[in-house]
Amino acid sequence: MKRNFYIWLIILVIFCNISNLYSARIKDIAFIEGVSGVQVIGYGLVTGLNQTGDNQQTTFTVQSVSNMLKRFGLTVPERNPRVRNVAAVMVTATIPSFMKKGSKVDIVVSSMGDANSLQGGVLLMTPMSTSDGSIVGLAQGPLSVGGYDYNSLGSSVSKNVSTTGRVPNGLILDTEIKTEFIQNNQIRIILRDPDFTTSSRVADAVNSLSGMNNSATTLDGATISVQMPQNQTPQQLMQMISQIESLNIISDPIARVVINERTGTVVVGSNVQLLPTVVAHGGLEISIQQDVIVPQQAPFTTQIQPNARFSRINTREDIREATPLNVQGATVQDLANALNLLKVSPRDLIAIFQALKESGALQGELILQ
Repeated sequence: MKRNFYIWLIILVIFCNISNLYSARIKDIAFIEGVSGVQVIGYGLVTGLNQTGDNQQTTFTVQSVSNMLKRFGLTVPERNPRVRNVAAVMVTATIPSFMKKGSKVDIVVSSMGDANSLQGGVLLMTPMSTSDGSIVGLAQGPLSVGGYDYNSLGSSVSKNVSTTGRVPNGLILDTEIKTEFIQNNQIRIILRDPDFTTSSRVADAVNSLSGMNNSATTLDGATISVQMPQNQTPQQLMQMISQIESLNIISDPIARVVINERTGTVVVGSNVQLLPTVVAHGGLEISIQQDVIVPQQAPFTTQIQPNARFSRINTREDIREATPLNVQGATVQDLANALNLLKVSPRDLIAIFQALKESGALQGELILQ
C-alpha cells in the first residue's frame, strides 16, 4: 500500500515538472464572457419503478399523479391512491451556448421524496425552464442509473447511488439559446484561475497578433478586455476569436498544497518550495487487549466473562533519525525525495505538511478540504 502511494507521488511529481515545460492555450485556461452555457431546471415524475418509488406519505407525489391523470380525463378518488411505482424528481441540465432549436442535451434526474431506487424508471414529459421562468424545451426518456439498491427480508445490497440518474439526449430544445458575447465590438476573456501575472501575459499575447496592437487591456486579475477590429464581417470576427483562443502562453500558477483529510489525498503543486528545516518523524502504536475466559457450566451452557487480571497493554515506538531538508529553494522533487526517506504514510504526510506550514518552512498555500 505504501509502495503504491510513493509510486503515484513520484508520477505526480514528474507530471508537474513536465507540465512546466509547456505552455497552455488561452482556451484551456480561460473562456469568453457570455459563452458559459445556460442552466435549466424542471419538476417531473418517474414511472415504471418496481415498488421502489415514493411512499404514500409523500403528499406532493400523490398530488402530482392526481393532477397528471386529470389532464387525461381520468377521475381520481379523493382518498390517497397507493402509487409505489412513481417518484417525484427534479430534472437539471446545462445547455451549452449556441445550441439551436431541435438540439438534444443530456439531463440529470434526482429523487425528491423517499424513493429507494430510480432503476428501470422512465421520466415523463417535463418542461425545462431557465432562472426567469422561460421554458426552453421538454425532457423525457428512460433513466440510466449507475447503481442499485436491493432489500429483502431485512438484508440489503447496494452500489453507488441509485436515486440519481441520467437521460442521454433527454432534453429537446424548443428555442434557440441566444448568446451575446460581443458588446460594443469588444469581448472579455475571463481566467478560470485569476492571477495578475497570467492575465498580463494573455494581454501581451493578444496584442502580438497582427492588427491587434494595443487592443487588449487587463482590467483585473481575471478579466482581459479585447477591442475587436472595426468593419469586420461576422466570419472575420469568428476567425479572430479563434486565433486568440489558440494563442499559447506560459501560465504562472500559485504554489499550493491541497490536502483532503477525509480521504488522505495530498496533491503538491510544482511551484511549492521549502526553506531549510529539519523534520523528525516517529510513530507510537498502543494496543490494549483483554483475555476472555469461557467457563463451561451446566451442560450446553456457555458464559463469557472478561478477566482484568489477564489484560495486556503493548506499546511500540518507531525511532527514526531527524532528516534535514537544507536545500535552499527545494523543489517538489526534493520534497518528495526527502519525505520518501521518512517512509511516512499518507496520514502522516498530511501532519508533516501542516507542521511545515505552521513553522513557515513551506513556501506556498496550504488548502485543507
